[in-house]
Amino acid sequence: MIPKHIKIKENALPHGPGVYFYFDKKGILLYVGKATSLKQRVGSYFTNKRLDPRIEEMVSQIDRIEYMETPSVLEALVLEANQIKAKKPKFNVLERDDKSYLSLCITNEDFPKPIFYRGHELEAFGVKPFDKQLSAKAKKKFLRVFGPYTSGVSLKCALDLVRPMIPWSTCAPGSTRPCFDYQLHKCPGVCVGAISKKDYRQIMKQLIQFFDGKKMAIVRDLKKEVMIASKELRFEDAAMLQKKIFALEHIRDVALLTKEDYALPVQSLHKDGIDLDGRIEAYDNSNISGAHAVAAMSVFVDGKPAKQLYRKFNIKTICGANDVGTMEEIMRRRLVHIGTKGWEQPQVMVIDGGEAQVNRVQDVLDELGLTIPIVGIAKGLDRKQDRLVFDHTNKDLVIAAAKGKELFQRVRDEAHRFAVKFHRQKRRKGFLPKA
Repeated sequence: MIPKHIKIKENALPHGPGVYFYFDKKGILLYVGKATSLKQRVGSYFTNKRLDPRIEEMVSQIDRIEYMETPSVLEALVLEANQIKAKKPKFNVLERDDKSYLSLCITNEDFPKPIFYRGHELEAFGVKPFDKQLSAKAKKKFLRVFGPYTSGVSLKCALDLVRPMIPWSTCAPGSTRPCFDYQLHKCPGVCVGAISKKDYRQIMKQLIQFFDGKKMAIVRDLKKEVMIASKELRFEDAAMLQKKIFALEHIRDVALLTKEDYALPVQSLHKDGIDLDGRIEAYDNSNISGAHAVAAMSVFVDGKPAKQLYRKFNIKTICGANDVGTMEEIMRRRLVHIGTKGWEQPQVMVIDGGEAQVNRVQDVLDELGLTIPIVGIAKGLDRKQDRLVFDHTNKDLVIAAAKGKELFQRVRDEAHRFAVKFHRQKRRKGFLPKA
């Protein structure tokens, strides 16, 4: 509970995301921080009895609290970094001085791209933390430098969230084949010459605007482009721009939730949400160097394996290493049984794979007229680095992903175990060559 002597803007703190500002009795800004829930995060400073001595000293000086709400956690992350850089609060010492924190840099080249540098690395280019203007030396290397950011993980997640809306290239021009990101609509096609330098620079301008906290300026410009495209009867271009506008206006950023945020109401599924105690299915395949593929489906009910509902698949239509095509075959063969006993429609489908697999499964669902939430699990080096891939505009799925990641991983692991076991059984019986 916040002490009564502390003055708060509008006498209350909202539950949504934003940035908070602590001031002392002289009106000096002490600290700037971001929050998924302003009410819960700010309140934690006054209820936590194990504060770092530096933070405890700061809390004892707080006389007034102000805040700025943001539509999303992502925009709170951007606003926090920009406010700290502009105002240099007294107790944001780590954000200012620690040379190990990441900064987001936009390179100055024909086809710029965002890259990460740590503070000590940037010094070699004449960039110091919180410089408002780049030196002549730095301008040769960078168009802009944002940060530093105290959470490198959050910064990387932020870029992952932004890229489908504002795509950029990490490839080089001159290729005869498009890169994988181009197929996922995350690259505008520098590799195959699908975009001019001028048009690509316009995309980089949008990326810079976003991390400057000027999202609405991007939206306004895109709406003007929609009107122009419509007048010129370029309806496909207009539809694509409208889709980008919608994504910017409805950012879903569960990936940015930090450990302290998991105690927030996001864990409470509302009545019409996704029932994580219901039927959850996961799918995985097993093969030898892309050949002799088999697959398996695991099923969890009430958070536990329902092994009597597991299913095996011999892959029939796909040859060679083609995880996306294999997943499509599994889906078509599984979904044809919807409504029959033992094949009831799941609450969630968990796909072993990333954007490519999830997009292909969504295409199959759309074709069959089915609405089933999909969660892809893109493997990291270990379980902690596994990345969930899903539709961030689906509010129920955002909430379910925040609460159910470990459950989804268990179902995926069980599908993997079952697929590998099936593959080994077939090899032992001589149906497949030995590995």
